This record gives sequence, C-alpha cells and structure tokens, in this order.
Amino acid sequence: MAENTPVSLSLTVNGEPRRIAAGSTIADLVAEIGLDPAKVAVERNAEIAPRSLLGEIALTDGDVLEIVHFVGGG
Repeated sequence: MAENTPVSLSLTVNGEPRRIAAGSTIADLVAEIGLDPAKVAVERNAEIAPRSLLGEIALTDGDVLEIVHFVGGG
C-alpha cells in the first residue's frame, strides 16, 4: 500500500459522519448499513447514482451521500 493511501474514507451519509474502508463502492456502503441495494435511491455529491452502477461507483474521501430506502406496505 502506498504511503499516502488512506485506509478508510470519511463520508457524510444522510447528514451524519461515517467512515468506510478505502476502495469501497456505494453498494458496499449500502450493504454495510444493512439495506437492500434494489430498494434504495442514492444521491452522491448532488448527483443521482444509477442503481445499476452502485457496485461500480467507488467512494472517495469527503463524499456526501443521501440514501433513501423504499419500504413496501399497504
């Protein structure tokens, strides 16, 4: 690992500070929170992240995310 490579990233998720392992994707974060990636909408740095790409979008230090979880009912 390079000398300046961070071990973890500092994020803001739904207004709260959070740390996650460097190299994590949005899908990793969603899973760590305990949510189903098929039932969330994610905004990263004021841009909607396509659900089909959550496993490909790498998080970076300082990212600001808003995660909305959809629940069924009736």
